[in-house]
Amino acid sequence: MKNFMDENFLLQTETAQKLYHEHAAKMPIIDYHCHLSPQEIAENIPFRNIGHLMLGGDHYKWRLMRAAGVSEHKITGQASWKEKFFAYAQTISLAAGNPLYHWTQMELSLYFGIETALSPDTAEAIWNEANCVIAEKRLSPRKLMKQANTVYVATTDDVADSLEYHRLLQNDDTLSVKVVPSFRTDNLFLIRRTGYRSYIEKLSAVSGIEIIDLDSFDAAIEKRLRFFIESGCRFTDVGVPSFPDRIGSDAEADDVLRKALAEEAISDEEYSAFLGRMYLFLGKLYKKYNVVMQLHLAVQRNINTPLFQTAGPDSGGDCIGDPIPGKHIIAVLDAIHQDGGLPETILYTLNPVMNDQLCAIAGSFPHVRVGAAWWFNDHKEGIEEVVRTIARIGHVGSFLGMLTDSRSFLSYARHDYFRRILCSILAEWQDSGEFSGNTEQLAKAICCDNIKSLIEKGKKPE
Repeated sequence: MKNFMDENFLLQTETAQKLYHEHAAKMPIIDYHCHLSPQEIAENIPFRNIGHLMLGGDHYKWRLMRAAGVSEHKITGQASWKEKFFAYAQTISLAAGNPLYHWTQMELSLYFGIETALSPDTAEAIWNEANCVIAEKRLSPRKLMKQANTVYVATTDDVADSLEYHRLLQNDDTLSVKVVPSFRTDNLFLIRRTGYRSYIEKLSAVSGIEIIDLDSFDAAIEKRLRFFIESGCRFTDVGVPSFPDRIGSDAEADDVLRKALAEEAISDEEYSAFLGRMYLFLGKLYKKYNVVMQLHLAVQRNINTPLFQTAGPDSGGDCIGDPIPGKHIIAVLDAIHQDGGLPETILYTLNPVMNDQLCAIAGSFPHVRVGAAWWFNDHKEGIEEVVRTIARIGHVGSFLGMLTDSRSFLSYARHDYFRRILCSILAEWQDSGEFSGNTEQLAKAICCDNIKSLIEKGKKPE
């Protein structure tokens, strides 16, 4: 029987162990898509305790606790951090097969030197020991990122965000990690949501452009993108649950936007036409400014209405969405490509049945790649499947590796998890005589070099 999560965890062969320990483990982390708070990074306030650090904002762990029957009071409610931590200890002790079982132990080991598995029997001792480390080392966001060997962080920021904390970070000579914003456009698309007009009023205020029609809408978006780029932005993102079945004209989109601003009802057909035109406009804009377009597909958000009303978004009330028809994705990509060319594009899917299809689509267009195993696919089997699918249908040497997609500063352990799995796969191909190339070079390309090259392709607004 193997030892529990020792130094060779997930590394089944000597080849895998050598590749990981001598190469992959030493590589810096480029976290090109995450939800860390730029305010917390800027203020750099030490964490209060292990409960606050491990559970604060981590909806992955909240979902697991909810699935285990823990009361919401001890998840997102008003219970103390100690109560929440002990509830999590009970949860994780029985979570065999879940990636959080591994991630939790890796977090304890990497940041606190604790090798004991978290359980109800060990919770008190781990609570005390970890809190001593936090107090003695004054563990803060920047210290945790530095300890994990993180060199680049791209947060996720709304189009209307002031970026005030990013501006502070830009001018902070003490910061060892490059922290930049990403241009998140979800709210631009949600024209049927209550409060859309209020959002547009906010966008008008921050852009200095009164948005009354499509032309002024487009101008405000472009002005905001330029502002983001001036703050270091290289990545854009959108994660809406639906994809259009056609590309609407400018005239159609203008009519729909005017209806949204007047808070009038919008039909499914009108909504689809607006979405299609928006994807086309943004794709052209991203090509013009040479930024990366990330599309997150097949997600259904905030499905628990009472939870959403009390705890807000990003509280774990989300699920895998239905597969998006490939013809809809193709229509959007092809329309952008015909109208000036595609920007660098990364496709993610929350529904794993789309993996093969997305890899096939990516091989049909320039500048399109399939991204990392996202969210509910971010586990051992899901990571393996994404790597193997890209390898068998696409080009694994161009794969962009892992990202945290997380709000937790402990989540860099997940990069280590990914690298161990990747090294095991590459070693398997080498040991079986299926690959005779340089596995060290391949691992370095996937973990660092490919995403680094995308970042370095950026340019300042003209």
